[in-house]
Amino acid sequence: QVQLVESGGGLVQAEGSLRLSCAASVRTFSSYTMGWFRQAPGKEREFVAAITWNGIKNYADSVKGRFTISRDNAKNTVYLQMNSLKPEDSAVYYCAADYRKNSNFAIDYDYWGQGTQVTVSS
Repeated sequence: QVQLVESGGGLVQAEGSLRLSCAASVRTFSSYTMGWFRQAPGKEREFVAAITWNGIKNYADSVKGRFTISRDNAKNTVYLQMNSLKPEDSAVYYCAADYRKNSNFAIDYDYWGQGTQVTVSS
């Protein structure tokens, strides 16, 4: 069983920055692809960013150049650095994990955190 706990969300002004963290309770963290997804009210859950077990990164077009995903295997933690935030970035952000996959689709992820709220004011 893999458990994920997100932190770092909050209220920020437009053009501001936040860093989200996701701590994983898993013995072989380095073997998992880690992803970030978000869901705003009235919208479908959407892919934000992912970093695979072997270091491949991918970003949604809407966040590319503004967000950076990284991982610290020694701390069993994945991060999402969010810069130049926009009001349309407001959503609940979810951390997700799957074993040795490279996917931008939520259906491919087996483990999910509880989510952390990000609100960007204009």
